[in-house]
Amino acid sequence: MSSPSITTSRLLLLFVAASLGAATNPHDITIIRDDWGVAHIFGKTDADAVFGAVYAQAEDDFNRVETNYLNSLGRLAETEGESKVYQDLRQKLFIDPADLKRQYAASPAWLRSLMDAFADGLNYYLSKHPETHPRVISHFEPWMALSFTEGSIGGDIERVNLGQLEAFYGKVPVVQTASAREVNHVENDEPTGSNGMAIAPSNTAGHHALLLINPHTSFFFRSELQMASNQGLNAYGAVTWGQFFIYQGFNDRAGWMHTSSGVDAVDEYLETVAKKGDKFFYKFGNEERPVAAKEIVVPYKTSQGLAERKFTVYYTRHGPVVRTSNGKWVSIRLMQENVKALSQSYLRTKARDYKSYLKTMEFQANSSNNTIFADADGDIAYFHGNYIPRRDTSFDWTKPVDGSNPATEYKGLLSVNETPHLLNPASGWLYNSNNSPWSGAGASSLKKEDYPVYVESGAESARGLHAVRVLENKKDFTLDSLIAAAYDSYLTYFEKPLPALIKAWDDAPASNPLKAKLAEQIALLRQWDLRWSVTSIPTSLAVFWGEEIRRRSGGAQQDPLQALAAASTRLETTFGTWKMPWGEINRFQRLTGDIVQPFNDAGASIPVGFTSSAWGSLASFGARPYPGTKKWYGTSGNSFVAVVEFGPQVHARAVTAGGESGNPASPHFNDQAKRYATGDLREVYFYRTQLNGHTERQYHP
Repeated sequence: MSSPSITTSRLLLLFVAASLGAATNPHDITIIRDDWGVAHIFGKTDADAVFGAVYAQAEDDFNRVETNYLNSLGRLAETEGESKVYQDLRQKLFIDPADLKRQYAASPAWLRSLMDAFADGLNYYLSKHPETHPRVISHFEPWMALSFTEGSIGGDIERVNLGQLEAFYGKVPVVQTASAREVNHVENDEPTGSNGMAIAPSNTAGHHALLLINPHTSFFFRSELQMASNQGLNAYGAVTWGQFFIYQGFNDRAGWMHTSSGVDAVDEYLETVAKKGDKFFYKFGNEERPVAAKEIVVPYKTSQGLAERKFTVYYTRHGPVVRTSNGKWVSIRLMQENVKALSQSYLRTKARDYKSYLKTMEFQANSSNNTIFADADGDIAYFHGNYIPRRDTSFDWTKPVDGSNPATEYKGLLSVNETPHLLNPASGWLYNSNNSPWSGAGASSLKKEDYPVYVESGAESARGLHAVRVLENKKDFTLDSLIAAAYDSYLTYFEKPLPALIKAWDDAPASNPLKAKLAEQIALLRQWDLRWSVTSIPTSLAVFWGEEIRRRSGGAQQDPLQALAAASTRLETTFGTWKMPWGEINRFQRLTGDIVQPFNDAGASIPVGFTSSAWGSLASFGARPYPGTKKWYGTSGNSFVAVVEFGPQVHARAVTAGGESGNPASPHFNDQAKRYATGDLREVYFYRTQLNGHTERQYHP
């Protein structure tokens, strides 16, 4: 009598598990949480490790996992309301679930197994945590992984201007006005991107290659974890919430650091469009071709429930139409290689030397990132963004080109060897800090004239000049001195403007009222060594002065003394004195797990010495005041920092902004804050033996 009952119960359990997307064999996974809360996932197969990695991420911050997929799938308006309709429309112009399902079905079996494990891990987490209430996505599907394949903080799709998109599809005029951030706070315009440095064995004390991994993103944008399997996977580093590959990190033999690239991988086309009857046609050569049209529905949340907006959107051979310019429709073309991009992102984490990493570059689906690479064989290398269409250089590709002219068509892609790419420079070092690569190895750098102009649109920066300053002519790097270089306090931006300010004061006549008013400030700045610190008053003066100069730029030539007077007044008005130590202004605070953080001067916070990277600080801290605050609070810049030595065994140290968990009740919500603010990197427990004595919890999902 009992057998049918047991069988029925088992069938019911299997049915429930299947409906929830639970993994078929979760016990092949062991998760070890170290004493910083970092998850180390060990599985028999890569799919097991993927299952465990996304499960652990959901434990730490499911909200950020789900939000990334709401973004990538164009479903934010379903929870945040009508204000997100055009952001969702932009995403849906490129992301079609039906198409992603077809791509998933046609993917290689190995990749499908990982996508299956990705969905299983998140669904299993939800089945085990009924207290977690998704905002929209209560069930994850494997194909969803193809909507979010690359890991950067801003994808190519974000090149489409939302205001112009709304003007075209919403039939509202484009009004050119300064945004609130431009009017109120110039300091909001924090340069984005990252720092990567690689040091060859010839320049290190231990004769092993070293790598600096230093992404600059909004804080808490990535999880830190390790994922390992018996199939050759053993990677550690930063994972963008919800993805199943280490985006910036290392394995036991090789490491990779991505920086935002100035490569031109996105192009706009001016389309010559005519309407005939109820259809549109665009000119291409001597032909008139029909403009493709389809309906996109964007649901959005209201107080009465879900409503929806329907849009008829248009496509030419170049891509979706996203705006108008001088009466012409403008279409945009960007990389849409979801399967290749996801394959490349994952497989590079298993590359164990330069040759195997180079092989992953042949997918040519890394459209917006440069890479700094180092390995245990002593190789260091620079790779430029490797999705670069081959174009006719007689056209200016920084502007929309004539879509009716067949000469503007792509002629395939540049091969990896044709793109900016440097292996083992004689200088013994490499870096990139979102500037052009033409100074990335000192005298051994790549030469701009050797490449088509469209491979790079960037220029030099104060941060780039600083990187060269700390890297050149040094032959004895260690992990400690590489950390010191990454946090070097010199502010290169002020090298030229500050002497000009002092000269202006020296040359001013005694009758100038600013002569006496600014005498004490000038005396401090004259003695300043251009280095930030939490106790430095000149740093505060210089940053406020620099912002005042930037605020006034665009008009007539600025009087630097008037700008310094205005900066002093701003400090006095806000804080009661202009003699404010920088650390009393510049603060790190984490009060809640909200994605958009609140700030409060009455709440606990800690001083941060490093500044915005706009002033040349390699360690970046993008801070500003918020409504109701006088102090400045950082929200972007240094997020994950790691240094790695590739010897017989890999040795690494790291720090994450705040802590690993997004839950304010967790001991790991803010346990790394002081280390983060001071550049005090902790040991990374890469080998399982290193976890002995440092294990907080071991479990099987």
